[in-house]
Amino acid sequence: MPESSLLDANAVLAAKGKSFHWARHFLGKNHAQRATRLYRLCRYIDDIADEHQGIPQALCALKQIKAAFATGASSDPIIQDGLLLLAECNIDPAIVIELVMGMESDLANVRMNDEDALLRYCYQVAGTVGLMMCKALETEKKLAFAHAIDLGMAMQLTNICRDVAADAVLGRRYLPATAVGDLSPNEILNPSLSTRARIQNCLLNLLALADRYYQSGEQGLVYLPPAARAGVLLSARLYRAIGEELRHNGLNFWQGRTVVSWRKKSMLSFFALGEIAFQKKHWRFPDSHDAALHAPLLNAPRPATWHFLDHAS
Repeated sequence: MPESSLLDANAVLAAKGKSFHWARHFLGKNHAQRATRLYRLCRYIDDIADEHQGIPQALCALKQIKAAFATGASSDPIIQDGLLLLAECNIDPAIVIELVMGMESDLANVRMNDEDALLRYCYQVAGTVGLMMCKALETEKKLAFAHAIDLGMAMQLTNICRDVAADAVLGRRYLPATAVGDLSPNEILNPSLSTRARIQNCLLNLLALADRYYQSGEQGLVYLPPAARAGVLLSARLYRAIGEELRHNGLNFWQGRTVVSWRKKSMLSFFALGEIAFQKKHWRFPDSHDAALHAPLLNAPRPATWHFLDHAS
């Protein structure tokens, strides 16, 4: 790919994915470049859904992206590079189409009914990214895919817990109605004491659920090339730390976005490198994958392009 395109991808990562930008330094050069390009592609699609000037225009743009990956042709430079990346890494275009479908759902009236619906959404917008990252890091072992999906879903659950107020500003409520009731975004932004308590309890439970997915995601590191394990472990730990900060701060979702300090990032980097080098669990294949983590995905109707069973059964 042109050097200017790679520089652009890195600039996007530095500006919008600070945790991932830090972690990419712990990947080999080729893997880091591929991961950066994949991030730019996914972020580009996500920004269409989040920063649009109008829902019809955004839906039209996402429809064009789906068509591009279905046909293998586009005049958009970022999508063109995405198509090249998929070809280089042998990534099924249907996975990207699944991601786009998840982003399309963000443009509807987002009100999650229950935890299973939330987890299916997390698969669409983040588990798919885990699948693609496996390929970008040159992992072809099918046993790795289930764990990669789990790591993506864990990160998305963390995002949802961190961004409760920001999502409400966009008119979205990802918190399941079974946990918080049928709250409107306005009720989230101006919560009563009882509403605040319900949301905080929901966040506590979702962060605990995310921890289960993080644990499974880390169990899959052994399937990655040794040079890629530290970078992926650090990405997981940096994101998991957001949830830890949320809990430490009393789950005060109304006080703005929780961030991890550079001091803590440096400490996490040191410990991640030590773990990869000295802890046997990152060099020992797991006995099995926790099937319960994927029950909400397997036991629900799926769109025609949902290739979950093909990739992670």
